[in-house]
Amino acid sequence: MKRAERGVTFVELVMTIVVLGIAATGVLMVFTNTVARSADPMIHHQAIAIAEAYLEEVLLRPFDDPDAMPAGSRANYDHIFDYHGLTGPPADQFGVPLGLPAYTVSVAVTAAPPEGLGGIAPAGSVARVDVTVAHTGGITVLLSGYRTRY
Repeated sequence: MKRAERGVTFVELVMTIVVLGIAATGVLMVFTNTVARSADPMIHHQAIAIAEAYLEEVLLRPFDDPDAMPAGSRANYDHIFDYHGLTGPPADQFGVPLGLPAYTVSVAVTAAPPEGLGGIAPAGSVARVDVTVAHTGGITVLLSGYRTRY
């Protein structure tokens, strides 16, 4: 028989199968990791959207309490310091849950030193608002903003 017409030996066939198996395993591991992490960007973006909504809600409230009455429920919050210590699953501004139980929102409102703004504001006229949104999957987002008495 001519050498050019010769087929594949059994050893060559087994080696080819082993090499292809190793290559397929590597490709499948990359594919599995990619699919397992494909929801992370969506969870991260949703956490940012929740934090932005809360931060905007707080920063749009007056700096000082207009009526000096206790706030009670979130629907009655009438100044930024009412939000300090707010914790729970995401809800709208009236306290109605948004149906996102995997997320937890925490709000902290603290008096900020004027030197934090370059010393341009009088003492007691600046507050820092920190909104933290955590997901049970381990993703945490922190957004901060400043509110001044103007």
